[in-house]
Amino acid sequence: MLTVFWVETIFLIFFAFSFTVQWVLSWRQSSAVAAHRHQVPQDFATTISLEEHQKAADYTLAKERFSRYSMIFQAAFLLWFTLGGGLAFLAEITHGISGHPLMRGILLIVLLILVQWFIGLPFALYKTFRLEERFGFNRTTIKTFIADQIKSGVLMAVLGIPLISLVLYLMEAMGKNWWLYVWLVWVAFSLTMMVVFPRWIAPLFNQFQPLEDEVLQNKINNLLQKTGFESKGVFVMDGSKRSGHGNAYFTGLGKQKRIVFFDTLLKTLNHEETEAVLAHELGHFKHKHILRQMIFSFSLGLILLMILGWLMPQRAFYVGLGALYASPAMALILFFMVLPLFLLVFAPLSSMLSRRHEYQADAFAAQNTHPEHLISALTKLYRDNAGTLVTDKWYSYFYDSHPDANARVRALRKNMS
Repeated sequence: MLTVFWVETIFLIFFAFSFTVQWVLSWRQSSAVAAHRHQVPQDFATTISLEEHQKAADYTLAKERFSRYSMIFQAAFLLWFTLGGGLAFLAEITHGISGHPLMRGILLIVLLILVQWFIGLPFALYKTFRLEERFGFNRTTIKTFIADQIKSGVLMAVLGIPLISLVLYLMEAMGKNWWLYVWLVWVAFSLTMMVVFPRWIAPLFNQFQPLEDEVLQNKINNLLQKTGFESKGVFVMDGSKRSGHGNAYFTGLGKQKRIVFFDTLLKTLNHEETEAVLAHELGHFKHKHILRQMIFSFSLGLILLMILGWLMPQRAFYVGLGALYASPAMALILFFMVLPLFLLVFAPLSSMLSRRHEYQADAFAAQNTHPEHLISALTKLYRDNAGTLVTDKWYSYFYDSHPDANARVRALRKNMS
């Protein structure tokens, strides 16, 4: 049986640990980047100029400063929402609006989302129109930014409110094993969104045009045939509408998978380099990384919901985190609000597995295209996206889902030999 004292104590210990670790890692990363700002790493000395390297360093330093300011505000508001009584205050408001428990729960979650959006808006504006603008990456206009916010809000209402309503109903009506029913709903919703998103939701924010470059299309078709990959089509997205960063990704499920290139990427890379980048992405599918990530995500979700099922009946869980009212909605909010504090200790393991997947995907690309083409593509992407070529060791252990630039290039050159 939990006590209020232990709930408060464990929360504060993990809060202090999480904040300290994230702050120290950010400071170490900034120190490492600043220390190597005046010299291009040897593996890129002939392909990236000192000016480009210094731009990437300055961009990384600016992002890390911004992240530390954000960290302070996020920590302050987490304390206010919990021990400071912020959630209790929002719950009081919902009690004054409705007497129906389910409606109060829905209102509480919606109200919290609105408050978090309002708090986060200045940070989103600064990041888009100051930080990204300063380094020449922002393409978003105020009109596009406002339209995105409105569209996101409407989608949240249309898709989120029915889902939240069903989850809260199941938490109340299905007894002590409610977590299993909620998990099944979440899995079904996630799989459905993987089909729905590329066809109906993504086009609300961006335009997707079939790839018109016949030479590149032929190269892609040959690569798909060679690797046995089925695709619903190859599309070009107007990523330049919002940002100067380039990217490529797969979306969809089963035979509905689509290949999407940012228009900014195609302007940067030649045909061979684009083919190599695509081969890397195909490597993730061939090694079943996507499937493994889905299985891991669904398994972790089941475990977390089981834990929440154990916590929900215990009043100390609510009182220890500053909530005066016990309800399914309050349990859901408190649990997922403090969860990141406890998951940070698993970040190095998650990042290590992700980096291993990236090495495997690179090796697959090297087997099916020329490794030098992928090296050239990565170099251009690091340069044009102002990606740092220097990473602190401990920062990388915790956060880097991809190997650092130097290690990645060296691994590809080993494939060449």
